[in-house]
Amino acid sequence: MIDEIARNVARVQERIAAACRRAGRRPEEVRLVAVSKIVPPERIREAYDSGLRDFGENRVQEAEAKRPALTGLDPTWHLIGHLQTNKARTARELFGWIHSVDSLRLAEKLHRGADAGTAELAPLPVLIEVNIGGEGAKSGVEEGAALDLARGISALGSLALLGLMAVPPYSDDPEAARPYFSRLRRLGKVIDSARLPNVRMDELSMGMSHDFEVAIEEGATLVRIGTAIFGARP
Repeated sequence: MIDEIARNVARVQERIAAACRRAGRRPEEVRLVAVSKIVPPERIREAYDSGLRDFGENRVQEAEAKRPALTGLDPTWHLIGHLQTNKARTARELFGWIHSVDSLRLAEKLHRGADAGTAELAPLPVLIEVNIGGEGAKSGVEEGAALDLARGISALGSLALLGLMAVPPYSDDPEAARPYFSRLRRLGKVIDSARLPNVRMDELSMGMSHDFEVAIEEGATLVRIGTAIFGARP
């Protein structure tokens, strides 16, 4: 199993490097976040031993339950799933990055978590989740409301807004995601041009196992890969 995960990681890293070459980018510009939801701790440990240091979880409760079995490791944990406001303080304790800020109310809850002494001294890196496809079943702020949300977050000094995250409508054809990735990149430039305090649009969290190469070609700096590393989930 260890060899299988190590081989998968190597293949994904090769694909990332190839996509970067096509886009005229350096592989070091792309951070591989291994999506470990529903993955048992022993397999996460195997991925860590294969060289991965960034792991993404969808649910606060699942991440909290796994943590005792992963002592001795020092990964960066990314929350990539929808975050309920009543879990904000716990999320701030558990995660180094929050990719899924989709309302000012949630951002304020995360900010207040720092006031309660539950966070590091450094501002918490956060991303605005954008519902780039306008899908009713998905979380995320509407594309047209993202700049206003960025303005609100900029006033919360314990948060550092570093970019945007999105999950485009699913298609078997990875190329179908390209227009959505391109739109997210352009939206980041619009927000960046506003020159808001505590806001830098350096990061684009976009691309999963089936479309991450297209995402890299369109500027992704964080790709969230689960199936291509850990295999299909039950």
